[in-house]
Amino acid sequence: MFKKKIAEGTFMFSMNLDDILFESMWELPHGVTMNSYIVKGKDIAIIDGVIGWDGVPETLYKSLGEVDINSEDIKYLVVNHMEPDHSGWIENFRKIKTDFTLVTTAKGAEIVKAFYGEDIDIMIVKEGDSIDLGNGKTLTFHPVPNVHWPETMVTYETSTKILFTCDLFGAFGTMEEHHFDDEMTQEEVALFEQEGMRYFSNVMMTFVPLLKRAVAKTKTMDVAMVAPGHGPLYREHPEKIMNDYLGWADFANGQGNNEVTIIWGSMYGSTQKVAEYAKALLESKGIKVNFLQMPLTTESDVLTDVLRSAGVIIAAPTYEYKMFPPVAHIIDELGRKKMSGKNALYFGSFGWSAGAKKELEVILETHRMNWNFVDFIEFNGTPKEPDFKAVEQGVNALVESMQSKILK
Repeated sequence: MFKKKIAEGTFMFSMNLDDILFESMWELPHGVTMNSYIVKGKDIAIIDGVIGWDGVPETLYKSLGEVDINSEDIKYLVVNHMEPDHSGWIENFRKIKTDFTLVTTAKGAEIVKAFYGEDIDIMIVKEGDSIDLGNGKTLTFHPVPNVHWPETMVTYETSTKILFTCDLFGAFGTMEEHHFDDEMTQEEVALFEQEGMRYFSNVMMTFVPLLKRAVAKTKTMDVAMVAPGHGPLYREHPEKIMNDYLGWADFANGQGNNEVTIIWGSMYGSTQKVAEYAKALLESKGIKVNFLQMPLTTESDVLTDVLRSAGVIIAAPTYEYKMFPPVAHIIDELGRKKMSGKNALYFGSFGWSAGAKKELEVILETHRMNWNFVDFIEFNGTPKEPDFKAVEQGVNALVESMQSKILK
C-alpha cells in the first residue's frame, strides 16, 4: 500500500494490482491501481476505499496510523461508486468501527442495502449538497449517473479544489514512483494515454452520451486536481484528461486516428491470405494497421484498437452457415459497447455455402451500430485474381471514406 500526502489535510492510499482480470473479464497487460483518499478536517472522511483493505483490519489500522489518523476519528465514508472494487472494503471497516455515516446518492443507498444490509447509517446527497468537515475542509457532491452505474457521483473539496472522481477519468496501468501527471516520464505519459483509452473502451464506452454530460459538468467546476479511483492524478493539466475523455467519446461515435484495425480469423488460410494482402495495401499508403487475429487477440485489445481507428476491416470466413464464431463474438461485443459510426469493409471465404455476411448484418442491426460498410465481399474457396481485385477496390474505398472521420 502506497501512502502520500497530495494536498494539505488530504492523503492518497494506492495499491497496484497485477495478474487480474478487471471485472473478471478484461485482461490487463499493465495491471491497474486502486486509489483511495482521506480528507482530514476536524472530522475525517474516507473517499472510495481500496478493496485491498478488505478482510485485513490490521492493514487498515497500520495504514491509517502511518499518516497520523486514528480510525476512531473517521466520521464519513464517501462512496462515489458502489461497485465492489470501491465499496467492498466497507465490510472490513465495520469490523473496527460501526459509528460512521456512509454518504452516497439515493440510488447508491439502495445498492448499499443490497450489498451490505440495512444496518448502516446512510446520508443521501443530491446535487450541491455539502459536508463541513471543519478546519476549512468542505466536501460537495455532484451526481453523474451512469458513469458507469446509475448511482455514481463525484466529490469536490472546496479548499484544495480537488475533484475525486472514482471511475470517471480513470486509467489502467500501475504506478511506481510517479503518481502525478507532472512527474511522469514521456514513456509513462504514453503508457497512461494508451491504458486510459483501454479503460475507456473496456469500461466506459457503453454510456458515452451520459458520460459526455458528466464531463461537461466537471468542466464547469474550478478544478485544481483530478483524483480518480484508478490511474494517475492530474494537477498540472487537469483539463487534459477531461478533453481526452471527450475525444475518446468522439472515437466511440465513429471518429479515429489515421489507422485501420483488421479483425480477422481464418480456418485454413484462404481469408488470411486476403487479410494480409489488405494489410500490405494499407501500409503502402502510410496507414497504420492493427492486425488482430481472433481468437488469439484479447477482447480488451480489440476494443481499444477499434476505438482509436477511423477504419475497420472484418475478415472472417463462413462457418456452418454463419460467421467464424470468434470474429462474430467480438463484433457482437463491439455492438454491446455501443461502438457506432465506424467506416468498414467486410470480406471472407466460404466452402460449400456462404452466410457470414448475413450474420454480420444481423449483429449490426441488432445493436444499431450504424457502421458504414463500403463493401461486403464473399469468395468461394481459395482467393483468385478477381477476389484480390475486389478487395483492393474495397480497401481504396475504405481509405477514401475514412478521411472525413480522421481526427485532425
